[in-house]
Amino acid sequence: MALTTHSEHICAGGRVGFYSHQSDQLGLVARFGAFIPSRAQSGQRVPALYVLAGLTCNHETFLTKSGIIRFAAERGFAVIAPDTSPRGAGVAGEGDSWDLGLAAGFYLDATQTPWRAHYRMGSYLSRELPELTSTVMPIDGERLGLMGHSMGGHGALVHALRAPGLWKSVSAFAPIVHPAAVPWGEKAFTAYLGANRSGWADHDATLLIASGHRHPHTILIDQGVADQFLDTQLRPQEIEKAAQLAGQPMSVRLHEGYDHSYWFIQSFIEDHVTHHAAILTA
Repeated sequence: MALTTHSEHICAGGRVGFYSHQSDQLGLVARFGAFIPSRAQSGQRVPALYVLAGLTCNHETFLTKSGIIRFAAERGFAVIAPDTSPRGAGVAGEGDSWDLGLAAGFYLDATQTPWRAHYRMGSYLSRELPELTSTVMPIDGERLGLMGHSMGGHGALVHALRAPGLWKSVSAFAPIVHPAAVPWGEKAFTAYLGANRSGWADHDATLLIASGHRHPHTILIDQGVADQFLDTQLRPQEIEKAAQLAGQPMSVRLHEGYDHSYWFIQSFIEDHVTHHAAILTA
């Protein structure tokens, strides 16, 4: 599959670039960012961390704001950053609200009209993008990790729990852990999946764990206690309780004074890269 290169830059001894391609799953042109470490320049296939950004963000945000590239370069990891929603779908009203539509795809496949035709970020992330990047880039498709922030944390947890054979390691910053029970999730799920809540459980990490889904490795979650969305939208105690009841290994770390921003992510991103490295290079 052909890629269009929009820009490439030398960074931390490797190369960071921003690309687009025609997506079969989305039926539109899709964009993603990628960092390829110097270790891969000799043809060696390297592990990769797929990073999912949150509401209002795009395929550039995590790479430019999180500070992940330097630590990935030190460990010889690639980093792949998909967009947060389809672009150009032309759905009426998709740009009217910051938490639905553009930049708010929730990493799922919509089942409801008018979203269902193009809002298929679930299949794009779980199938098309890993296959594409492992084909056109020196990435080892057997050593993939997944991390995300906020809405992206939701996506990382859900996809890793549903496909632990693909996503060997998982972590999240300030994730929406129980979207079926908070305003952001209720709004998005009603629009994308319909008002019948019985179909929501497959897209909710807390409910997935409660229903028997497991990941073989510890799930790392970092949460700022000064996060303005902590009590209304995030509620990490919900997934921590479900994990304890189910026996799912999980480390939920609370940090006094930290908010929801990328300053929080920068403060602990090295810990997350180290967490993934311990699993993907074992």
